[in-house]
Amino acid sequence: MVIHNVGYNHTHDADFYIDRPEGSGDYLLLLLKTEALFVLQGKEVLVPANSVMLYRKGTPQQYRCCRGQIFSNDWVHFLFEDNEEETFLHHGIPFDTPISMENLHFLSFCLKCIAGEQYSNNRNKHSNIGHYMALLFSKIDEQLHAEPKPFGDTGYEMLSTIRYKIYSEPYIQRTVEYASHEVRMSRSAFQHLYREQFGVSFVQDLIESRTQYAKMLLSTTNLSVHEVASQCGYRSYAHFSRQFKERTGITPSEYRLSCSYSHALHEL
Repeated sequence: MVIHNVGYNHTHDADFYIDRPEGSGDYLLLLLKTEALFVLQGKEVLVPANSVMLYRKGTPQQYRCCRGQIFSNDWVHFLFEDNEEETFLHHGIPFDTPISMENLHFLSFCLKCIAGEQYSNNRNKHSNIGHYMALLFSKIDEQLHAEPKPFGDTGYEMLSTIRYKIYSEPYIQRTVEYASHEVRMSRSAFQHLYREQFGVSFVQDLIESRTQYAKMLLSTTNLSVHEVASQCGYRSYAHFSRQFKERTGITPSEYRLSCSYSHALHEL
């Protein structure tokens, strides 16, 4: 993945206007934090906030701020390398079409990380950016193909909020008791409904969120394995290592070594 330019949380005033009749010479991904007016197939369309727009290379790009408002977005200009486009197309994310997202926060976080890597001198910045872009497209795909939620199901909303928290903040100490209290359910009812809704227990989901976070830290930072354990919310390294190996089949140190080996092969 070649990143030409990337911006996070950029805000423009009411006279903001983009007009590129032949596109920008690359692909452009926009995360819209405010509503905006886009010209699509010759017609001006109001695209709501919390939408994603992915322009194909060569597609005209024409969009502007709504009258009397501001325009706020995240964006990245990029080109695919090797077989990356073929892998991307498997997601089925449509080009040149506004996509309404239920949750833009994590996608925006990914763009923030990509911007941080792009303008850094990090040794692994290229591979890190590739991982973040793959995650970004994967999360868009998940929201795009998510099954419709039951109308008015506040219980689902509360459980989804809990799940979002454990994956966005895996380092926070959480227990079944605390989570059930947060959604005003009994301990047993919470555990039953959580498993019924997501197909996994709360505890196993929490472990999975920490394992994913640990894998990211082990592959993209120089933190020691003990520091990674602490960053993932574990008080005991032995506990962290045991759960990590149960999930991945290898220890944290072995996982880091495998990532270093893969990176070395990529550089050859």
